[in-house]
Amino acid sequence: MSDLREKLRRERARLGMTQDQTGAVINVSASSVGAFENGRMVPMPDTAKALDELFNTGDEIQRLSTEARAEAQAPWLRPWTDNERRATLLRWFEHSLIPGLLQTADYARAILSAGPNRPAVVEEWTASRLARQAAVFDRDDPPTLSAIIGESALRFGNQSIMKDQLEHLVDIGHRSTVHIRVVPQGAGLHAGLTGAFVVATLPGGSRLGYLDDQLRGRVVADADEVGDLDLTWESLSAVALPRDQSRDVILRVIDDYT
Repeated sequence: MSDLREKLRRERARLGMTQDQTGAVINVSASSVGAFENGRMVPMPDTAKALDELFNTGDEIQRLSTEARAEAQAPWLRPWTDNERRATLLRWFEHSLIPGLLQTADYARAILSAGPNRPAVVEEWTASRLARQAAVFDRDDPPTLSAIIGESALRFGNQSIMKDQLEHLVDIGHRSTVHIRVVPQGAGLHAGLTGAFVVATLPGGSRLGYLDDQLRGRVVADADEVGDLDLTWESLSAVALPRDQSRDVILRVIDDYT
């Protein structure tokens, strides 16, 4: 983070620009420029790109911003994001939310804003979530992402945000490596109601699980515990709709938002 702060201050001084002038060029407030320079905020990717263009620094500020966001991630999450980037298969279940790797920026921001997070933290975590998506999907050999989502997750949220989010699910669901299935509300009680989880298969065949909660996530490496998650996944697969029928459900909910 200190490298980014120093770089921003040095480059602005080199051009003889005030924080107000810098903010006007890159379309942010002077207070935001100040927050970048004292480490309270990290530039969003588009802002970091604008700063590189203003200072003629190639992609240095974009790279330093990416590193700063990685440093800002909760330490218990870093190992899991590393595993996401390495995985060959991700099986992800969510009952009440859209999985993080499938979220739009507006949806992610809305979810993060619903908690006690300060606006600057919300922006940092939103940017971090988008960076995680890019690290997974923009690889030369992206993993297969198999997601099972409770139908109720399709209906929570602001109408315009949810419409865009569900349209994104339909679009990304056409990729050969992304399989999205929905557990219909009529399925009743099922094993997934006890909580969300992810199982990652890594190169070489080893597997890890990830469990989320209100305070922090937990990486599961014990073979028996990962096996229990496998059994839960199979139980959910038994009640989830096939891929095409799931897309039809999503499209009907989009129509409800229109």
